[in-house]
Amino acid sequence: MSSVNLIAFPGAGNLPFYAAAQQGFFERHGVSVTLETTPSSMYQAQKLVAGEFDLACTAVDNVIAYQEGAGEVELDREPDLFIVMGATQIELSFVVSPEIESYADLSGKSLAMDALTTGFAFALYRMLENAGLDPSATELVSVGSTPSRWESVREGQHAGTLLIEPFTSMAKAAGFRVLESSLETFEHYQGQVFAASRAWAAANKDTLSGFIQGYLESLDWVLDPTNQKACETLLIEHLPAVTEKSAGPVLGKLVSPRTGLSPLAVIDMPGLQTVLELRSQYAPSKKRLTDSEKYIDLSYYQDALAT
Repeated sequence: MSSVNLIAFPGAGNLPFYAAAQQGFFERHGVSVTLETTPSSMYQAQKLVAGEFDLACTAVDNVIAYQEGAGEVELDREPDLFIVMGATQIELSFVVSPEIESYADLSGKSLAMDALTTGFAFALYRMLENAGLDPSATELVSVGSTPSRWESVREGQHAGTLLIEPFTSMAKAAGFRVLESSLETFEHYQGQVFAASRAWAAANKDTLSGFIQGYLESLDWVLDPTNQKACETLLIEHLPAVTEKSAGPVLGKLVSPRTGLSPLAVIDMPGLQTVLELRSQYAPSKKRLTDSEKYIDLSYYQDALAT
C-alpha cells in the first residue's frame, strides 16, 4: 500500500475524499490518502513545492502563477508543477454585507481575498470591471481560504468576498447578498484541478495511477443519484457548516457539472483559456499567456483510465 499526502482547500468539493475513505475506494487501488486542508493558497504552494505534500487540489490559476514565477510568495526551489486532471468547474459567488446594495456601494470598502495576484482574484477583478468599478476603488486584502474570508465578512471586517458552497448558502441564510455569480460572468471557467510535481509523478507512476483510479471511482459514486442521502450525511458529518436543511441544496450544486464536480475529472479547455486570459489582463506582469498545454500532462490520467 503506497501513501499520498494531499492538500486541498476546505469545502464541499472534498466530498469524493470523504466517500473514498468510507467506501475504501483508494485502498482498492493500493493507495492510502491523507487529506489536509490549507489555510491559504500561499501555504499550499509552498508546502507542495517543498515536497511536504504529493498532490494538491487547487485553483488552476495557482498552478499557472507559480510556474510563471508570479506566485504570491517566494518558493524555496524552482517549481515543476503540472495539472494532472480536473476537479471542479466551481461557482464563485460575490457575497457582500447586507448594507451593500450595488457595486457603487463598494467604493472605498475593503474586500477579502485569498491572494491578490493568484487564484480567483482575477475573476473578481472582471466582475468589478464589468460593473464599471475600478478595482483600485476598493481595498483588496489577503485573508486566506474560504472559511477565513467568510468569517471576516460576517464579522464586518470586510464588505465582501468570493465564496463557494457551503459558505454561499450560509451567507445567504444570514442575510448577506450575492451581487454576482461567476456563472453570470463567464460562459466557461475552470475552477479547481489536481496538481503535482513532475519529478514526484515520474518517480511514483503506480501511486499516482492508483490515486486517479480511486478518485474516479469515488467521483462516480458521489455523482450517482442513488447515493444522494449517503452523500448528504457525509457532508453533514465532515463539514460543520452543513446542516440537514442545507445539505440537499449544497449537494445539488456540487453534483452539477456547471457548478461543481467535473464528471470523469475532465478539464474544461475553454474554461482554462478563460483563466489564461484573466491572468494575461490582470496580472502585474501583463504577460500574454495562450498555451494551456504547457501546464498540463494528461498521460498519467489517460494511463489510469486505460488500466
